[in-house]
Amino acid sequence: MTFIPDFATLATFALASLLLTITPGPDMTLQISRALREGPLAAFAVLAGTNVGICVHTLLVAFGVSALIVASPIAFLVLKLSGACYLLWLAVQAIFKGSTFKLDQAGAPQVRGSLWHAALNGFWVNILNPKVIIFFFTFLPQFVKASDPHVTGKLIFLGLFFIVLALPFAVAIILGAHRLAGWLQANKRVLRAIDYTFGGVFSAFAVKILMTQAR
Repeated sequence: MTFIPDFATLATFALASLLLTITPGPDMTLQISRALREGPLAAFAVLAGTNVGICVHTLLVAFGVSALIVASPIAFLVLKLSGACYLLWLAVQAIFKGSTFKLDQAGAPQVRGSLWHAALNGFWVNILNPKVIIFFFTFLPQFVKASDPHVTGKLIFLGLFFIVLALPFAVAIILGAHRLAGWLQANKRVLRAIDYTFGGVFSAFAVKILMTQAR
């Protein structure tokens, strides 16, 4: 198929993608937080939201919109401020509401918010992160040639392939975090420390976003 890169390109892309996937970021932090607080369904909803965000970033790169955002100081500044404010809001939520979940009689965490809300959280954390825009803007094009007549289709394929490659790792992280939920419920101090840790991590990511430069 014309939109599928050759095997050597796919192998190199797969290796680079897996290395990038295991690097912690706001998406992974939010998924772990939801898995601990509300159970795997909420975490998987966050994962679905972040993957939709990746699809949007892929389309922005494929059709050249990301280049316009990075080149516009005002658009990039608005994106940075929006992303940082959203992460700070998540930090406040983690600190003040993080450890309020309770287990039902079957031992499963009760979901306090809707899955739709969790998915939106994942989507906005991903889509408002200028580091993700820059990453996709600089990462995906390295695996295609500008002269390739099928460059748009190949960029879209690589973006979707990235999701497929990252999915098993994300699922393993979520299920692993969920297995700790019962033990953490019996160790309130540890759970509260994790809430503050998540709050600190989200705040740190907010600062990193504010320091991100387009060039």
